[in-house]
Amino acid sequence: MTDTARRAASASRTTKETSIEISIDLDGTGVVEVSTGLPFFDHMLDQLGRHGGFDLTVRATGDLHVDGHHTVEDTGILLGEVFRQALGDKAGVRRFASGLYPLDEALVRVALDLSGRPFSVIELPFGEVLPLGDPPFNPEMAEHFLRSFADAAAITLHVTKMYGSNTHHVVEATFKGLARTLRDAVRVEGTGVPSTKGVL
Repeated sequence: MTDTARRAASASRTTKETSIEISIDLDGTGVVEVSTGLPFFDHMLDQLGRHGGFDLTVRATGDLHVDGHHTVEDTGILLGEVFRQALGDKAGVRRFASGLYPLDEALVRVALDLSGRPFSVIELPFGEVLPLGDPPFNPEMAEHFLRSFADAAAITLHVTKMYGSNTHHVVEATFKGLARTLRDAVRVEGTGVPSTKGVL
């Protein structure tokens, strides 16, 4: 369901592995309510909503007795879908955004284009992979989330770890950076669709 007046949308997705409901308001104030059964992932989605300035609700249950893979992946897919629906025809949006985002010793570069063409280049190498939280969130799933989100949202997304030794800091800088670049890219600063083709 899409609310075109406020650039808001909501949807649900149920499989044999997960059941997820998500709503987003791109013109919100950063009010977030998240529950996925993975506390660290909840924390990252909270960063995404708050630093993006989006009102975001995520309710997810999944087969965490197996691991967090399906929950993280399916949340990324559905979040991308509602984000794309909320954007509508993208009239007036800034479209492009990029930046460097630090968290203590970690620095991550994020660049994106609301292009309508799903593509992602994610370079987030980790040394020793240390699960975060309980139940554990595998840091390598951050890349999987980003790719799932970019594909479903139909955006071009580039994320590069410049440096950083603390796994928590690298992942959190990534989510905060994604939030800020999305916030900049969806900002309305004109009237027409920012494309020579007339559509995005």
